[in-house]
Amino acid sequence: MGMMIKKFNFFLLSLVLFAELSHAATIYLGVDVLEQSGFRVISGKRVGLLTHPAGLNRQGISTIDVLRRASNIQLVALFGPEHGIYGDEKANVPVDDKIDSRTGLPVYSLYGKYRKPTPKMLLGLDALIIDLQDVGVRSYTFVSCMRYAMEACFENGVEVVILDRPNPLGGLKVDGPPLDKEWRSYVGAFHVPYVHGLTIAELARLAKATQGWMDVPDAVRKKGKLTVVPMRGWSRSMLWTKTGLRWIPTSPYIPDLSAVLGYAMTGLGAQEGEFSHGIGTPYPFRLLRYKGKSPPEVKAALKSKQIPGLRYHIIDTHTNSGVKISGVYVSVSNWTKVRPTELSFHMMQIAAEWSSNNPFIKSKNSNLFNKHVGSTNWWNEISLRGAKARVNFFVDRWSKEALDFQNQSKRFWIYR
Repeated sequence: MGMMIKKFNFFLLSLVLFAELSHAATIYLGVDVLEQSGFRVISGKRVGLLTHPAGLNRQGISTIDVLRRASNIQLVALFGPEHGIYGDEKANVPVDDKIDSRTGLPVYSLYGKYRKPTPKMLLGLDALIIDLQDVGVRSYTFVSCMRYAMEACFENGVEVVILDRPNPLGGLKVDGPPLDKEWRSYVGAFHVPYVHGLTIAELARLAKATQGWMDVPDAVRKKGKLTVVPMRGWSRSMLWTKTGLRWIPTSPYIPDLSAVLGYAMTGLGAQEGEFSHGIGTPYPFRLLRYKGKSPPEVKAALKSKQIPGLRYHIIDTHTNSGVKISGVYVSVSNWTKVRPTELSFHMMQIAAEWSSNNPFIKSKNSNLFNKHVGSTNWWNEISLRGAKARVNFFVDRWSKEALDFQNQSKRFWIYR
């Protein structure tokens, strides 16, 4: 009987998976829509492509190969963001220009000597195609790379063509502090809430239309040509798990969907103090530990904050190098109630409480911290008040500001 039940359950699971995959078959990425149109918007043009390993069509074929086999365009150059076009470069490590051994095309690194394409790199191009998978969080360098590339193209009369992709966190959740103008940098290129709820093409549309969001003269910004190839079948309510698409690691620390959500939840919380958030374990950005504190102590401290929508589980695991460890795994029990960044700010408060000296006062990386978080007011709060920082006050205020941003940005939505 037990075997029959197992087989029946497997049969039901198979039906569910089949139904999800069948639904997913209606989702076409920007690259798919471009190909189905016969490459109409770039027909007859010499193009470059800015992409990475997640730049695949829905059948798993690289956008590089999709463009190379098109008979009515000429792909003449590749551009790589952080981690390179094949994702095999380490984080925060400069990448050199090279000739791609697979295609013979020049690969210009936009995470090495230059962050912005030079006029020489763009020489002879009619259009630069951008196909980058984002994670829906402000401090992720691919959207910064997109902005810099747009600026260079607008300055040099090259059209920008963006092949849109899903926001893996969906298009309805917005959360976290907005970016103060003084902290705009390569780890925070747009003045959006930390979780912004936009696709990469919607971000591009917003940036091009908004004064002060790009470092080019207004006349250049307005004259620049931006073409978006939207997806078909994606809706704002879809988290990545509802798309049926396979997740391709966008960077070494974001190998799966668990890490995507974890990055939004804990990415800011372990920058100062003795918290670690699972880097170097099978659970990046999900496994919390604190030096000198036991997992039960960490779990109790987190539970005491009563953060809606989250649960905590003590688990035993190994580091990627094989060392046995225990930690507190953060899971989501109710996505509707979760404010993704809330946990990080409580982590900061706990770190200030557990440290013999407030780690934010003695920080040597305050500029980098603020470039990620984006809020001078929060820096003043946590560095001056430490364990008494008013986390709930700030989180509530940011929630209202994020919703205001969402209402203002709706006119740039592509998907309703």
